[in-house]
Amino acid sequence: MSSETMTLNLKIWRQKNAQAEGKLVDYRVDNVSPDMSFLEMIDVLNEQLVRKGEDPIAFDHDCREGICGMCSMMIDGKAHGGYKNTTTCQVHMRLYKNGDTIVIEPFRAQAFPLIKDLAVDRGAIDKVMMAGGYITANTGNAPDANAMLIPKPIADEAMDAAACIGCGACVASCPNGSGMLFMGAKISQLALLPQGEPESPRRALNMVHTHDGLGFGNCTNHAECEATCPKGISIEHIARMNREYLKAAFTYHEKTRSEGGA
Repeated sequence: MSSETMTLNLKIWRQKNAQAEGKLVDYRVDNVSPDMSFLEMIDVLNEQLVRKGEDPIAFDHDCREGICGMCSMMIDGKAHGGYKNTTTCQVHMRLYKNGDTIVIEPFRAQAFPLIKDLAVDRGAIDKVMMAGGYITANTGNAPDANAMLIPKPIADEAMDAAACIGCGACVASCPNGSGMLFMGAKISQLALLPQGEPESPRRALNMVHTHDGLGFGNCTNHAECEATCPKGISIEHIARMNREYLKAAFTYHEKTRSEGGA
């Protein structure tokens, strides 16, 4: 590691629970190595707070490898710090200068109620997935990889959509608190592949209705979601989701009418 260290001034959101009032609290952190990750820097601060007998800062983290998306923080007003294709845990302190002031806040959205400090409940994303983000498959051994041929451009596009880690940066960045980039990626991933066809008529309907019922907002094409997505998910997947929704709504309407419904 580098022998040079930095001193940073942090303004961190502290809030005991969802009912308590929160505020930004000033902290000074010394001996920060430029080779540290952002989360390691907060670990250093928490060690200092524990030694003083103070409550450490609560924040989400797990893999610390840019895979799980748990490290959900707003850094200087931008989700994950605003660096291209980068999660918070992949931000390194070499991006900052000695004496810098950094403002750190939780993801803020109606669908993400605050738990404590920088930790929020992002369980609404799981509920949207449970509403339709799955396929029907027979149990038993996996089929041979070449049994179902899929053109490479389609397979590549499906894999691009599948790269979404469900971190919620799109929701926190959107002025409407919309989760449609996340939802569009998951719907698009399955809509592109033949394995997703059995649930296709109802998937988009169920996921969109669940999304709206959980307090997520609507998409008005600000594109902040795409700009801050740590996996570079394109808003083109939102367009495909809209097409899937309209197709599903028409199919459901026609089926209901043919069965003598309203």
